[in-house]
Amino acid sequence: MRSLPLSDPGTPPLTGPVAYLWWLARRQWGILAVAVLLGIVLFACQALLPYLTGRAIDGGLEHGFGPDLWRAAGALAALGIVSAAAGAIGHRYDVANWLRAAFTSSQLVGTTVARSGHAITAELPTGEVVSAVANDALRVGEIYAIAARFIGSLVAYGVAAVLMLRVSVSLGLVVLLGLPTVAAALGLLVKPLQKRQVAQREASGRLTTLGADTVSGLRILRGIGGESVFNARYREQSQRVRRRGEEVAVTQSWLDALQVLLPGMFVAVLIWLGAHMALEGTITPGQLVATYGYAAFLAWPVQNATMFLQSATRAHVGAGKVVKVLQVVPATGARPGTAEAPPAGSTLVDETSGVVLEHGRVVALVSADPDESAAIATRMGRFDDEAETDTPVRLGGVLLADLHKEDVRTRIVVAEATPHLFSGALGEELDVHGTGEEERLLDAIALADAHDVLDSVPDGLAGELPEKGRSLSGGQRQRVALARALLLDPEILVLVEPTSAVDAHTEARIAGRLADHRRGRTTLVVTASPLVLDHVDEVQLVQDGRLVARGAHAELLDGAAGPAVAAAYRRVVGRDLDTDTPPHGVAVTDDLADASPAGGRP
Repeated sequence: MRSLPLSDPGTPPLTGPVAYLWWLARRQWGILAVAVLLGIVLFACQALLPYLTGRAIDGGLEHGFGPDLWRAAGALAALGIVSAAAGAIGHRYDVANWLRAAFTSSQLVGTTVARSGHAITAELPTGEVVSAVANDALRVGEIYAIAARFIGSLVAYGVAAVLMLRVSVSLGLVVLLGLPTVAAALGLLVKPLQKRQVAQREASGRLTTLGADTVSGLRILRGIGGESVFNARYREQSQRVRRRGEEVAVTQSWLDALQVLLPGMFVAVLIWLGAHMALEGTITPGQLVATYGYAAFLAWPVQNATMFLQSATRAHVGAGKVVKVLQVVPATGARPGTAEAPPAGSTLVDETSGVVLEHGRVVALVSADPDESAAIATRMGRFDDEAETDTPVRLGGVLLADLHKEDVRTRIVVAEATPHLFSGALGEELDVHGTGEEERLLDAIALADAHDVLDSVPDGLAGELPEKGRSLSGGQRQRVALARALLLDPEILVLVEPTSAVDAHTEARIAGRLADHRRGRTTLVVTASPLVLDHVDEVQLVQDGRLVARGAHAELLDGAAGPAVAAAYRRVVGRDLDTDTPPHGVAVTDDLADASPAGGRP
């Protein structure tokens, strides 16, 4: 049995749940075949026990305590040992099959979520994705855990029917016809059970999504006084889940009741017929005992068949939900890269805006609309291949969409404005590649001026951060995210508002250290803070999505790119400066729209 997780979970068909379940069965056919073989041995032994017991009784009544009785007793003992061994080893393989299928599904979902980018949340609620791993994957694995018992039960049913036909044709026909009738009657409840389980699963997924949204937005809800409204929504949805659960429970209770009643009636009929035949002398006392043994034993295969139908129903529902997640097309990397990676030191160009990142320069991107500059910076990280058809970005003349995704992720790192931290050890949060080099970690923390974070987290780098780093202040979270980006030390680093949540003194220290550390490597900082702009090699000013001026911070302020550019630039960055009034008759917006990007180039 292979260890988990798998090095390669494979590529499943996504045409539907049945195709997916069959694919899983083929992927683990080895351990599944062993489990089925052991299940057949187990139930075949169980089916032979009544037969050997009847033979032993008849032999004892006819010959007394002699060799025949001892041989029969020895055969029963051997059968019990084989049955016990097959049951113990088979259970291990049943669990292995369950875990293999469940974890394969979990790995596939996790890989899809990791690769899909924002596409996963655009197409599916968060609750659906979480439930696919937490519940559906386990339901998918369950069918493989019970498959061996189900197939073994079918074989045992055949063995019992043959042995019963040898005792009596009428009793054999009761077994051959009675059990399928019982199973068919129970199967009538499977379809409505499946329908109600699907409804409960969907309601539960919506409840999970609503709960996650409410918890993550609790602070905002308190600010606007909306806690009671959202609590009421959650309460209402939870009641829907309860009602759907009750509907499933009602159907399940009928199935459980009939699972006891119908086999019990079958046993009663079989015993009644066998007793009459024994009184008539048609069968021997030993055969009557065997008949009772078969009647009692055959209730087990019926229960296993019912359990298999229930597991198959849940697995079908769960596989459908897993396939739905796996069908999400990743925002990037859906098609393999076709172009060779350009050499190191290549220029990165956003063709839509005209923003250019030349090798070795620390550049600031400034815009009156922060969302506009952030959008340009984000495009440079290639987070959406579809959007890049309209807003192409090139590295060394090659479209990012044509490069291998791994090459882009290695060479270009974008740290967005809202830092997202995960729970876990602080050192692991920073060192996402797991290098384990503590000295580099401490250097990155020093560059980001985040020493106070080490002091505030018990045990320092080994200390645990809670979910989303909520124990840290906004500024601390931002500096931890900055240290994480700096530690990656990529060829091209794009930082969106990396110091917006810190005080002026801290910002000035970070700006100086950041510029000195990254000088000689390509860096873009989206900011309008003069404390940062003073340290960069070049500022690029964007208006209405287009680059309108380039130059040093002081030169743009002094009007080297023209009075219209200086006036507009001061309006954005000069909150702490004296704002100059543009000359009479100058239309700032129109002049900037026609200004030459190279006009302010040093």
